[in-house]
Amino acid sequence: MSERHFSIGNIVNTQGIKGDVRVVPQTFDPSRFELLDEVEGFLPGKHPVSLAIEKVWYHKGFVVLKFKGIDDMTSAERLKGMELKIPPEKALPLEEGEYYIRDIYGLKVLTDEGEDLGEIDDIIQTGANDVYVAKNSKGKTLMIPAIKQCVLGVDLERRVMTVKLIDGLRDL
Repeated sequence: MSERHFSIGNIVNTQGIKGDVRVVPQTFDPSRFELLDEVEGFLPGKHPVSLAIEKVWYHKGFVVLKFKGIDDMTSAERLKGMELKIPPEKALPLEEGEYYIRDIYGLKVLTDEGEDLGEIDDIIQTGANDVYVAKNSKGKTLMIPAIKQCVLGVDLERRVMTVKLIDGLRDL
């Protein structure tokens, strides 16, 4: 099992008595579960298990899944705390200029003039746009809004993000 798998949700509880489970989605598009036939389930200290999806529905902000062979509440209880993952080939395709969040972490950040600002240490999701937090070797952080005016380019092969620092950005 590759560490490159995408985490798409966590089972937090059972739903009803027929084996359904409540999942807190970790994906920007919860309906993506409807496109899957199966997921890999991970519990700490245990081998991953393949879970075939029988049914997907939604309830109070949760994705509710029914897996084949999990037909009662007792069986579903054993899945609580499980992290659900998919292999990269089952991930939703990206548009031009979009990146998976996990690929942004650790990128070296350079200004358009070649100044090294550190590496992406954190990503803050604000709703309007993400904010990349770059941390340099001295522990100083710089917050960079993920907007076209600031982020000029991302080269995943070289692991480099090129940015233009707009006025006042260093002072935040």
